[in-house]
Amino acid sequence: MFKAILIDKTEAGYQARLQDINEAQLPEGDVIVRIAYSTINYKDGLAITGQSPVVRRFPMIPGIDFAGAVEASDHPSWQVGDPVILNGWGVGETHWGGLAQKVRVKGDWLVSLPTALTSRQAMMIGTAGYTAMLCVQALEKHGIQPEDGEILVTGAGGGVGSIAIALLSTLGYSVVASSGRSGEADYLKALGAAEIIDRAALSAPGKPLAKERWAGAVDAVGSHTLANVCASLNYRGAVAACGLAQGMDFPSSVAPFILRGVTLYGIDSVMAPLAVRQEAWARLARDLDPTKLNLIGAQDISLSQAIQAGQDILAGKIRGRVVVDVNH
Repeated sequence: MFKAILIDKTEAGYQARLQDINEAQLPEGDVIVRIAYSTINYKDGLAITGQSPVVRRFPMIPGIDFAGAVEASDHPSWQVGDPVILNGWGVGETHWGGLAQKVRVKGDWLVSLPTALTSRQAMMIGTAGYTAMLCVQALEKHGIQPEDGEILVTGAGGGVGSIAIALLSTLGYSVVASSGRSGEADYLKALGAAEIIDRAALSAPGKPLAKERWAGAVDAVGSHTLANVCASLNYRGAVAACGLAQGMDFPSSVAPFILRGVTLYGIDSVMAPLAVRQEAWARLARDLDPTKLNLIGAQDISLSQAIQAGQDILAGKIRGRVVVDVNH
């Protein structure tokens, strides 16, 4: 038996609760992992509360990522004791996920934990940081250099935004942070933001084209914010879009794309190929300043506190990261 958060949907309604699970109930897979840490992401909050149809099968253990050690393996790449991490692949949505003490998954979904990181640090980074790294890599591969101009990061106080600022500033970029949390200015500047702007400047309906300002951007917000970011990108600039905190809609026009040649990169962390994941985690181990990771910090909680944390992250009450010690 092991403990897990289990979500079910019955005639009585939608419910998430902590309970004991028999190992025989674990879904298909060729590797069993004894989980050390998981984390709470925005998507986990949606799953736990049922505010969005994230969960596709019931019952479901939420948790889109985890770090731990292989306990049993029928996969040729993994041996008992190997330290591993997992992000995405539908865990916590269609396959039982990481808010549990054990999980059984496909070995092809796992990535080796970089030697420079502990399991807890990996979950301080989590899917949010892994996604931020994918965004940074997209801007780099587009050819944007630090000398090309400012990089905007929206949703700057969240997990993706915080780590994107830390990465970009360490790599030499001038970062402007957009946030609706007025009390976070000192925190964002300590991460490396050169300037803070209020999210209200970007969140209202705007013009198809605005004055050019940004060489590139990382957007975790979507909706009018993303449209306004595209409208104010420099000629041949680019934005890496990875979130929808403001909304899933995109009320823009073709003007930025056909008149300024801007590029919109969609960042999918869930189904990214293994080689992409390995490169991203290697870069995180190398390029994410441990001092800044510690500054971002993590609120450590127990598995029993994960349900409340899922509610809090949707309410905007959480800064940075939440690490779940599933064994406490």
